[in-house]
Amino acid sequence: MSGQNGNGSGERRVLGVEQRPDGVAVVRMDVPGETMNTLQGNFAAEFAQVFDDLDKSSEVRAVVFTSGKPDSFIAGADIRMIQAVKSAAEAAELSRTGQRAMARVAAFRVPVVAAIHGACLGGGLETALACHARIASDDKKTKLGLPEVQLGLLPAAAGTQRLPHLVGVRAALDLMLTGRQIDGRRAKSMGLVDDVVPAPVLLEVACRHALSLAERGKPEPRGLQRFAAFFGKRELTQLALAENPLGRKVVFDQARKQLLSKTRGNYPAAERILDVVRAGFEAGFEAGLEAEALAFGELAISPEAAQLMNIFTATVELKKDRGVDDAHVEAKAVHKVGVLGAGLMGAGIAYVTTHLAKTPVRLKDRDDQGLAAGMKYVASILDERVKKKRMTRMERDRLLSQVTPTADYSGFHDAQVVIEAVFEDLALKHQMVKHIEAHGHPKAIFASNTSSLPIGQIAAGAEHPERVIGMHYFSPVHKMPLLEIIVTPRTAPWVTATCVELGKKQGKTVIVVNDGVGFYTSRILAPYMNEAAWLLSEGVPVEELDAALMDWGYPVGPVTLLDEVGIDVGEKVGKIMLGAFGDRMSPPPGMEKLVADQRFGRKNARGFYLYGDKKKTKKKRVDQSVYAVLGVTPKPGATPKHEIAERCALAMVNEAALCFGEGILRSARDGDIGAIFGLGFPPFRGGPFRYVDAVGALDIVRRLERYEKQHGKRFAPAPVLVEMAQVGGTFHGMRAVRAGARVAAQESARVRV
Repeated sequence: MSGQNGNGSGERRVLGVEQRPDGVAVVRMDVPGETMNTLQGNFAAEFAQVFDDLDKSSEVRAVVFTSGKPDSFIAGADIRMIQAVKSAAEAAELSRTGQRAMARVAAFRVPVVAAIHGACLGGGLETALACHARIASDDKKTKLGLPEVQLGLLPAAAGTQRLPHLVGVRAALDLMLTGRQIDGRRAKSMGLVDDVVPAPVLLEVACRHALSLAERGKPEPRGLQRFAAFFGKRELTQLALAENPLGRKVVFDQARKQLLSKTRGNYPAAERILDVVRAGFEAGFEAGLEAEALAFGELAISPEAAQLMNIFTATVELKKDRGVDDAHVEAKAVHKVGVLGAGLMGAGIAYVTTHLAKTPVRLKDRDDQGLAAGMKYVASILDERVKKKRMTRMERDRLLSQVTPTADYSGFHDAQVVIEAVFEDLALKHQMVKHIEAHGHPKAIFASNTSSLPIGQIAAGAEHPERVIGMHYFSPVHKMPLLEIIVTPRTAPWVTATCVELGKKQGKTVIVVNDGVGFYTSRILAPYMNEAAWLLSEGVPVEELDAALMDWGYPVGPVTLLDEVGIDVGEKVGKIMLGAFGDRMSPPPGMEKLVADQRFGRKNARGFYLYGDKKKTKKKRVDQSVYAVLGVTPKPGATPKHEIAERCALAMVNEAALCFGEGILRSARDGDIGAIFGLGFPPFRGGPFRYVDAVGALDIVRRLERYEKQHGKRFAPAPVLVEMAQVGGTFHGMRAVRAGARVAAQESARVRV
């Protein structure tokens, strides 16, 4: 057998085989023309053919399955293959095909060992699970996981059945229900891989391990006794429970209860994972496989999966988007970043810049006290990573040394990008611009982290307004995935491209929007929060309001969010929005009384909810005195929860459509990603624009008009929605309208063509 990816016909194959003199056949997967391996439609047939050939060779004593890519094992199935299925039956058969391919490995006559380096996710991990042993590299690029739930799916190549028997029910459900990825060391500690070694010796160690297994025989599937060597008392208790019907009921019923408290029934894939794992324990492995295939078939054509896969596709596209239309524009290299303001935002920006972008930071604040607090915050994030064994103490110290504090502008002369994260005060930001132009790099980019002030106003006093841009991060910076970059008509394209590239290196999903009050995210959040205030003024209880929006799919309710952001901050932003957009943003009377009563939210432990409660209860309790401050009498159950949710959600959706029609957004894709990643718009609904397409513009307009009659002009439908309703337009797909253009004009042009 040769090591060439050929079959004699000139067609390149995915799998190549190298027969070593020691009797190990090394099977390398290398999808032609791709940077990462993914499982595609033709994989199973070629897979079967390769193993059939190996089976016939008397020279083969063991097999090592690995990747021909430098930094990727198998990143999962090609999502386009799943999106192309037309029926549940077709998807179920796709699953069965994958199961059969994995079964061929699991039943192979000699040991098969997976040598894992790089991404080993989804179908990639299922391939490794089918092998008789797994050796992983200790490289940071090596990540193992089953992230299908994040796409509205479940593992469909026997992963739901093999993983629980390998690592235990609790650990398996944790991986499958969260979709989280773990490194090689963590995988070894839970029994997922047999050994972790440096990448340069990975293949040799895997080959030796395979030959060792050939000498002493393939390992038997681990039973309860075999687990004793790997797990503690708690894990064994879970396993023992899973071994008997009554125990299984306790384990899975408790898991479902915890799951529903988080998903609120909005993510069917997670519930189906529980069902399928349980089926395998109760009816046996083969029955579990069939349950897996049928569940995958149902999920693959579900609206939730369709929207979640759309989000995945959009994020992949954004990784390639440079933020500018001119393909000739190049981003400038950034070797140092300056950050003005060492508060939580500034310190968070410093952390992602050093840790992820691998770029030194000069951090400035007005005094030593502020700098000390900022450095302490950066250190606390690094310490948490050390505690979780995601980095060493030495790595922590090295990264912390890359953030150098200063109370003046020394050290800013060579910072190509300076990001300000100071108070929302226009005069202060003007002062920052002048200081950087006087003391900074001669061609420094000045980026403002403002959440509401127009970038054009900040650039008004600059000598070089073409180098002023907005970089709007979300708190906490090291956890929130979105970066909203704001450009003015005067922003130079190279400045935009440079900041987009920096944002990607900081680990962010980046969208670029045009300038305006509140830009996109803050602007669409304002009417959402304002409508929540109106509902409160009508007597909707705080807990009912939050619960209704969480049931609709938001991660937290609007009242909780206001407490977290700060009621005083909300009032300031509200005034800016009211000044810019008039009656559409008018708050109900009485909300100003909260600030007058010194209710700022969590930060001073006085808001809508009680803080510092000595009673150890998981559920937050409402501060009932807030109703007296507002002059409101709560009316439990008076307003249906679907109406509560719809009024707030439609306020956000309608404002998003206004932003689209005005050209604030470059595309509906960016608007969906911005709302989901920045504001927590329900992912399974696809974002504001996918939501409109799913419901239909006509239906959305009718709902808005109904609420407009009841509650006033703040519900007046956006012109783009009205015109789309008239002509059957959509935000995505074949009849997609263009951002910033009149729909009717587009439709007329389409008809003429």
